[in-house]
Amino acid sequence: MTTAKDLFSLAMEPRPEGAVGQGDLSLSLAGAELLDLLTARAVALDGDRVVPGPQQAPEDRLLAAADSALVRQVPYERVEDWLWRRGRDLSAAYQAAFEEDGLLTRARRGRLPFGTERMELVDTPGRSRARSRWEQEEPVLVALAAAVGIGRDPSDDEAATAWDGEEVATVLAAVNDAVMELEAVRQRRSIENAAFANVWRIP
Repeated sequence: MTTAKDLFSLAMEPRPEGAVGQGDLSLSLAGAELLDLLTARAVALDGDRVVPGPQQAPEDRLLAAADSALVRQVPYERVEDWLWRRGRDLSAAYQAAFEEDGLLTRARRGRLPFGTERMELVDTPGRSRARSRWEQEEPVLVALAAAVGIGRDPSDDEAATAWDGEEVATVLAAVNDAVMELEAVRQRRSIENAAFANVWRIP
């Protein structure tokens, strides 16, 4: 399991506050993949530019897809641009992969034969690992989860202590900025739609 898969597994756990937004999760998953690639030394950061290392094929097929999607021409890609490009529909890609691998199943809600379907995680070592990282408050996973509304945001002091390295801090900050930008776009569209609807209500 990768950090990205651990994050997706965590996002699929049932919680009182409801489901995580797919757009937010997609951006955070793209950030998690980038952190996985940094850990594997498949990329490095030059400021906010993602500099690929020698092309390789990580064992995890989703991470291999991320590696093959890297921009390998100078001036390379900014972290923010990577999040938006790689993050497009990424949560759906993870859901499809989890279903294909038997890690996620469709369960029916209630006793009726035609009840509403919901997605349900299968108990696997990977799911247990993700839970363990969460329960141990592994800093990077906690930060990625907080960006999509799971758990709490770490304080500045906690972040400074836990986020080991400038590259990690750069990626996590970019994820937070991207999620906030997406929320701002949602709010703007909501206001515009409400204003348009009000025009038709004017007698």
